[in-house]
Formats: sequence, C-alpha cells, structure tokens
Amino acid sequence: MSSTRNLRKLCQVRDLVRDRYEEPLTLEDLSLEADLSAWHFMRAFRSAFGETPHDFLTRIRIQRAKELLTTTNRQVTEVCFDVGFSSLGSFSTLFRREVGMSPAQFRRQVRAWVRVPGRFPWTFIPVCFWHRFGEDPIFESLSVSPGT
Repeated sequence: MSSTRNLRKLCQVRDLVRDRYEEPLTLEDLSLEADLSAWHFMRAFRSAFGETPHDFLTRIRIQRAKELLTTTNRQVTEVCFDVGFSSLGSFSTLFRREVGMSPAQFRRQVRAWVRVPGRFPWTFIPVCFWHRFGEDPIFESLSVSPGT
C-alpha cells in the first residue's frame, strides 16, 4: 500500500473519529477501517498526526464536553455520557488532566466569563449605541429600555 493511500485512509479514519466521537470506537475497528493491522495503524496515525488515535479521540471528546458545559445546563454526568465516555470517573480524571480543573469547576469559571447568545441582549448594547441608532425592535417587543 502506498504512503499516499495510507495517508488518505488515515485522514478518513480521523474524520470518522471526529464525526462519531460519541460512539464506542475501538482500535480494532479503526484499524480495519484504515485497512491496516492495529499496531501498524496506531504507529502510522501517531506519525501522521502527532498523537495516538486514543489521545485524539479523548481530545475531541473533552473539547465537546467543554462546549456542552459552557452552553447547556445538562448535568456533568449527562455531558460525560453524551460525549462518549462510559465512566464518570475516567471522564473527570481525563478532564482534570487535560483542562486543569474538574468539569464542575470549569463550568463555574467559564459561566462567570461567558454569556450565552440570545439571553438578555439589551445588557450587551452600550447606551451610546442605543442613543446613536435609535429605538431597537428588540426593546420595543420586550417593553424594556436599555439600562433597566
């Protein structure tokens, strides 16, 4: 098998992992998809992308968990299972190792910095903008004026 074909197959498997991260994926399944032995697949994947398939899958799952913890009110346990982890303990340990804090601590810290779009939009419009551009349909439909 040529190196170009190997790289193309490895990229396809990487995309498969990215698209199906919430499913249980085994090294054997991924190596079959790449048409390589498990050992050769893991070595080739690491050589091509700088991390093992397991490390890549874990990183993708943690990234998605961070998004869900930031933008939803789902419990940490639900987020854990939604992103494909089968154990809350392993999720919390890996999350802490990767992010530097527990999922609950991450949520508390990020929630202090981030506002979810669509919630109380009038609090994000500077008064000088409102005065410059006049009445806003958002304020009229809510019967609220800026600054209240």
